Amino acid sequence: MPEGPELHLASCYVNTMCKDLVFAGRVEKSEVSKNPEVPFESSAYRITATSRGKEVRLTLSPLPEAQPPQAPMDLVFRFGMSGSFQLVPADALPKHAHLRFYTISPLPNRALCFVDIRRFGNWEVDGTWQPGRGPCVLMESEKFRENVLQNLTDKTFDKPICEALLDQKFFNGIGNYLRAEILYRLKIPPFEKARTVLEALKHRKPNPELTLSKKVKAKLENPDLLELCHLVPMEVVQLGGKGYGPDREDEFSAFRGWLRCYSVSGMSCLQDRHGRTIWFQGDPGPLAPKGGKSYKKHVKKKSIPDITDLEDPMSMPKKNGPMRARKPGKKSQKGSPDPEAKGNVKSTRGPKTQRRLKSSAPTSPQNDLGVPDGKQQLVTQVQTAGRARKRKVNSKARLPPPS
Repeated sequence: MPEGPELHLASCYVNTMCKDLVFAGRVEKSEVSKNPEVPFESSAYRITATSRGKEVRLTLSPLPEAQPPQAPMDLVFRFGMSGSFQLVPADALPKHAHLRFYTISPLPNRALCFVDIRRFGNWEVDGTWQPGRGPCVLMESEKFRENVLQNLTDKTFDKPICEALLDQKFFNGIGNYLRAEILYRLKIPPFEKARTVLEALKHRKPNPELTLSKKVKAKLENPDLLELCHLVPMEVVQLGGKGYGPDREDEFSAFRGWLRCYSVSGMSCLQDRHGRTIWFQGDPGPLAPKGGKSYKKHVKKKSIPDITDLEDPMSMPKKNGPMRARKPGKKSQKGSPDPEAKGNVKSTRGPKTQRRLKSSAPTSPQNDLGVPDGKQQLVTQVQTAGRARKRKVNSKARLPPPS
């Protein structure tokens, strides 16, 4: 899901690509989108963008000579799981372009599209920033810090720190991959109580004797959790591209190489109370969900069997039961009774304890095939019973027919 850095990069993309473009006509919405129509039409207007946390605001500004005369309009976007902006040729719209703004100059004509494959994203006409969201971790770092530390009595901070970091009322712009990276760098257990983690920061004050440059250096070298909530997203922004989301492999590979914890091989993961997966290393913390089982991420590698396994198929372990010994020089024939097959000879079966003898049981000196004593006795009994049954059938076949 796009997080604060991705929304910021999206606004930068719009401002860069649309800087010299003039748009015209009405704003076009796809038929399948359930979002509202945008009642805006102008002979000439420009588009600019601003981001705040997990929201992007597009401003449609008519030029002075544009008709009809009207005020600028704001559209506030929330990207959901897969939203993004794309500037494409007007005659080659993406399949999932649910809102489209068309250019008139310079030629060729193009379209700025809001593309959303899953259709979880939305826009609000004449929208404003959602009042329930706190200051942006990227663009309002000081206000963000103050908002958190002044509200530590809020019930949000009774939760584990990994869950509190997703509350947009205090951590506007932080999402699943960012929380994992932030906690990993400070070695904070994800299920430690949020208030316990943050209370110590309330009393932390920089040395007044330090100069401003030294204070900044100290923050960069030894940042606390709230400072990392700003610094880590800024690192993603500096990577460029679109950040999280494999739309372009060359851009996504840089992001994937930047990750230290999230979905990285060797890290553990658990689901929080809301079903979101948190990646971490070490102890999960005292508030970890009861009965929750953590597992480690492993990179799947193609297993290459040893050469001995290829040379000797009998050395390969069988999935169904222990490995069975076979008399040398004799091959099992189709339809012949298998003493080890379940239910073939019921009367000669020993007790259940005999069938569950481990292969490591001691063998007799006469048993050069390595079969345990109990198992060898059972095989001998079955073979004896089979020969007796065969003799009985043959003797019946030789009797004269009744007169």
